[in-house]
Amino acid sequence: MLTPEQFLAFLAAAILLTLSPGPDNMMVLGIGMAKGRLRGMAFGLGCAMGCLSHTLLAVIGVSALIAASPLAFTALKVCGGLYLAWMGFKAIRSNGGAAVGRLEGVTESARKLFLRGVFANAINPKVALFFLSFLPQFVAAQRGGANLQIFLLGVTFTLQAAILFGLLGYFSGAVGAWLGRRPRAGLWLDRIAGTIFIALGLRLIVAR
Repeated sequence: MLTPEQFLAFLAAAILLTLSPGPDNMMVLGIGMAKGRLRGMAFGLGCAMGCLSHTLLAVIGVSALIAASPLAFTALKVCGGLYLAWMGFKAIRSNGGAAVGRLEGVTESARKLFLRGVFANAINPKVALFFLSFLPQFVAAQRGGANLQIFLLGVTFTLQAAILFGLLGYFSGAVGAWLGRRPRAGLWLDRIAGTIFIALGLRLIVAR
């Protein structure tokens, strides 16, 4: 099981990273603004549920590495740390994330948009790589039960993403208008997220 410190640290990082501007939450806002809050919420919930497939892959892959070789697990953490640091550097240098579009061509039903979100997230190799890099950061391998720890972390990430994406879809009109009045808000969110990525990456590299 996760310790309270593990859970709270992971939850705080996951929330900040989920809120940072990116394709998923910008699509949720765009669909919600163009086609209504129900469709925005449906697509957002689909994107969140797609994370479960990456959680299962991380459970299988990371647990196998730990069982096979502690050295291989250390190598994965170092590579994951470098990847997270690189993502953080890119986020800090960005111009504020993706723009919110109104996506006038979206005609799918809420159900189809939910399935579209699940599928798009589940087959995204960048999300799979992110999970393999991010989740081991919070695994205490010495405590045993690494597969259960990774599973609980992945479910936690999925649930908080579902809540936040659902809220983004529900309040898409107000959030989109707020971002439109504050074009630098996305820039600062990217900088915050980038700093978190770099800090997590360095911690992965140093804390073997």
